[in-house]
Amino acid sequence: MDSGGSIRSFHIAHHLAAHHDLTLLSYYGGDPDPAYHVELTRCFPGAVATPTGKWEPSGAARALDYVLYLPRAAPYAVSRFASAAVSEKIAGWFRDRSFDVAICDFLQSAINFPLVPGGSQSGTPAIPSVLFQHNVETEIWRRHVLTEPDKFKNLIYGVEFSKMLRYERRTVQHFQHVIAVSVNDKRLMSAWVDASRITVVPTGVDLAQYRPGPRTGEQQPLVMFVGAMDWEPNVGAVEYFCRDIWPRVRADVRDARFRIVGRNPVWRVRALASDSVEVTGRVPSVQEHLGQAAVVVVPLRVGGGTRLKIYEAMAAGKAVVSTTVGAEGLDVHHGRDILLADDEATFAGAVVMLLRDSDQRLKYEQAAARQAAQFDWPRVAGKFEDVLKKVALNS
Repeated sequence: MDSGGSIRSFHIAHHLAAHHDLTLLSYYGGDPDPAYHVELTRCFPGAVATPTGKWEPSGAARALDYVLYLPRAAPYAVSRFASAAVSEKIAGWFRDRSFDVAICDFLQSAINFPLVPGGSQSGTPAIPSVLFQHNVETEIWRRHVLTEPDKFKNLIYGVEFSKMLRYERRTVQHFQHVIAVSVNDKRLMSAWVDASRITVVPTGVDLAQYRPGPRTGEQQPLVMFVGAMDWEPNVGAVEYFCRDIWPRVRADVRDARFRIVGRNPVWRVRALASDSVEVTGRVPSVQEHLGQAAVVVVPLRVGGGTRLKIYEAMAAGKAVVSTTVGAEGLDVHHGRDILLADDEATFAGAVVMLLRDSDQRLKYEQAAARQAAQFDWPRVAGKFEDVLKKVALNS
């Protein structure tokens, strides 16, 4: 569980497995991983793991892979997840009506659900199907187009945006019900289907894992970003922060340090390392690093869905400064439990204020922890479960 989406999926699946007969189908690229299969079935007895044999390309190979997929109607971000073996497995389950309800986790997985409008398969009995939308992918690509200065990249983003709009709209229409993670995502998808077919289930946080630590001595001026560092919105966020915001912070707090915590940092992230900027890569414990932070920043300018990293930082009792996009869809309140800033000077000023004023920082830390405490995973997953029950009973 090394991304917000996988953490969200795990906790909801864990709750469902405790109350229902759950079969989890997991598929992944590369060669078979026996250790993963053992761990998966330990967590979810009866789980089915399917290695596809496909390898994730990088560098020049990734560019060539993109060119090969270019003629396809589906966007590259989706089509590369297609798997004949997975599609056949799901089709067999649909023919046998093996389940009361099927959940398609992430839009990318939907390419393996051979659905027709209305949620039924051509020539086979229908299993009520729910699409779990962690993001509205079209909105992410739209924001890429609006913010990318490089003309060549912007051209590619424009192609992917157009493909994604057609694909995502059609796919959302195919499922009988859609679960969104924010009111904003529901609003966006309501342009494609009736709003009654979309339910918002907010994101959650593991309160047993993330909790405020003891305040010991004077807090070091450590600013932190947490996130998967091979995801383009996160990469762009830390580049923007280091280029346009961090110099302003350092001008006022000379001994401040910035730590980028997250798996698989691409070369653009590694290049940001300096005397005042640390890039950790994958770490054994995010909580350990959060415990050292004075301020957590989320300078995202492109994104969708909701950011688990914000609730996790808040639950750990950390003061958070975010862009409006970064905190989009979360039940947070500027000036009370979080600080929101959308220009460089305001963002830097908020970080400097929290680093310098320990009383103000404590106020935000305490308010953040109280707010995040409302979103424990069992409570959130219970709402997800209620949606599935209604879909199964009404079908």
